[in-house]
Amino acid sequence: MFPTIQAASEAIRSGQSTPIDLLDQCLQRTDKYEDKIKAWVYLDRDGAREQAEKLTAELKARQNRGPLHGIPIGIKDIIDVFDMPTAAGSKLWANSIAREDADLVKKLRQAGAIIMGKLTTTQYASFDPSPTRNPWNLERTPGGSSSGPAAAVACGMCLGAIGSQTGGSITRPAAYCGIASCKPSHGLVSGKGLVPLAPSMDHPGPMARSIWDLAVMLETTAEDSGLDLMSGLAKPHPVRFGRPRGLFEDLAAPIVKAITNEVEKTLRDCGSPVDRVALPAAFSEVLSRHRMIMAVEAAVYHEQRLMRHPEDYKPNITKLLQEGLACPAPEYARCKEHQWALRASATQWFGRANVLLTPATTSAAPDMATTGDPAFNSPWSYTGLPTVSIPVGRDQDGMPLSIQLVGRQSEESVLFAAAAWCEKVLAQPLLDPPC
Repeated sequence: MFPTIQAASEAIRSGQSTPIDLLDQCLQRTDKYEDKIKAWVYLDRDGAREQAEKLTAELKARQNRGPLHGIPIGIKDIIDVFDMPTAAGSKLWANSIAREDADLVKKLRQAGAIIMGKLTTTQYASFDPSPTRNPWNLERTPGGSSSGPAAAVACGMCLGAIGSQTGGSITRPAAYCGIASCKPSHGLVSGKGLVPLAPSMDHPGPMARSIWDLAVMLETTAEDSGLDLMSGLAKPHPVRFGRPRGLFEDLAAPIVKAITNEVEKTLRDCGSPVDRVALPAAFSEVLSRHRMIMAVEAAVYHEQRLMRHPEDYKPNITKLLQEGLACPAPEYARCKEHQWALRASATQWFGRANVLLTPATTSAAPDMATTGDPAFNSPWSYTGLPTVSIPVGRDQDGMPLSIQLVGRQSEESVLFAAAAWCEKVLAQPLLDPPC
């Protein structure tokens, strides 16, 4: 079984393992699976080994930077890592070398993480499928746009990864590949050093195999240096959940409804009330207005380059940009007004609930012709609310299924406490995919 960050960190701290040992294990799994999975765009073997040797020497000198000391991490290829290319799925950008780490990468390095390299993304973090395969079934999509991060963590090629989400690009691939994920509150993790898609909805965030792992990665990368998630994980306890209906039932496949109902029953049986939550009427416009804002903001960034190099843009991203360029200014303004109003009213939807409970995806991973439907994730990117996803089972074909927990803005500590409770009472074993 592939180790969690928590288990690996404890082994390093106790002297049972070293950063060199851990990196070697990840590289061995990369050598075993990469030809089939295609998760890496750029693997810096020599640089990673140099980091591991340095971090191992620090431990021998009794210098320990914390729980990420010596932990191999992968970075989505829209995020700058010094002296590595940031291609963002573009052929013409394949040799575009970053001259500085993104802010979040700087924080990971300072915490002692080993930056192994760059993981695949759909082109410009949009909807055209990447070459990466789902390790549970090579004929199914790993999701998008953080396809490489999800698949690499699922296969143990790295113990954690940083993805990004503008629609559903952290939650969906994590759910399809059977790992955990967090899309934090908008702005909690700096976007400096990322290729933007829609800045008002772009969220960098961690992907890993457990809630503890996500918590330590988010605490490390957050702009809020006082963020405390770990204390809420020590003694998980029952919390009150709210379960919204409407969209989250109407678009869910039967197996998704069934497993979410099972989760609700288990939570109730273990002492957690689950309230029915009514979403406002304005929620019905979220998906269409989310796409329009994404299209316009993406077009602002890509307009001139699209004119000069249309051949470097795949069909789905091209369609999105064309929609953005054609959008009248008053319509974009109305979309932004709707977004701001919905964000302002969001805390009212929860009622007495601490967090909301929804399915993470509309179905299990579909085939490779698509990256899947982000309908259950886009509303939270639109409103900027934080989410955590947790694997809770598999469908009749053995494909992973997950739930999604949604917190109030900037209440990650409450969200992670609820996620830890779910992880405890649902007690899903960590499974390694067949790859």
